[in-house]
Amino acid sequence: MVAIELPPTASPGEPAPDFALPAVDGTGIVSLDDYRGRSPLFLSLFVGLWCPFCRRAIAQMATIEQALKAAGVETLCIVATPPENARLYFKYRPTRLRLASDPGLTTHRAYGVPKPEPTPELMKEIETIRINPEGIFPEPLPLEEAAAAVARLDGYAGNVTDQADMERQWPQLKGQFLIDRNCIVRWANIECATEGMAGLGKFPTRDEILTAARTLLDA
Repeated sequence: MVAIELPPTASPGEPAPDFALPAVDGTGIVSLDDYRGRSPLFLSLFVGLWCPFCRRAIAQMATIEQALKAAGVETLCIVATPPENARLYFKYRPTRLRLASDPGLTTHRAYGVPKPEPTPELMKEIETIRINPEGIFPEPLPLEEAAAAVARLDGYAGNVTDQADMERQWPQLKGQFLIDRNCIVRWANIECATEGMAGLGKFPTRDEILTAARTLLDA
């Protein structure tokens, strides 16, 4: 199994790296300073909308956002695609989530979310893994088959921007962070950190996210 390590830049107990990014809804800039001294933040870093598992996780986050808000935690999802591409997508799939655009993956880099090197060892592992992130298939499928099946289920056809994002970003991993009101990271989850590439497409469950939020607020 290819090990995926979380660099120390965004480990629990460390200051959360600053960011300032365009809001997908066109209302200006979203920054970490928007939350500093005001509210804890659940920050979720996605790749581009070419990723079917990211699209599904964003929809899942929309169902969790209100519960987090009720617990006093704000939510921000950062999508690695140009603002205009994200606006087009969410025009037809509206969400109440606060979203920011970061096509250059600068926030992923700042928070130390790995982008593994596509070595022969990694490619061999990817060819052999079988995944079923949400348990929606009768049995786990090869990565490409699972991604294509989710896209068909969702009725999503990518565009040229999605293709360019994918070619530039793959195999960038995703990450989630709970940040306290003083902008200190208190909890982090990195895709594939514990399971190797067999963890591709997995996102924390509602219970995992809310438990982490309660632990943060009880600290």
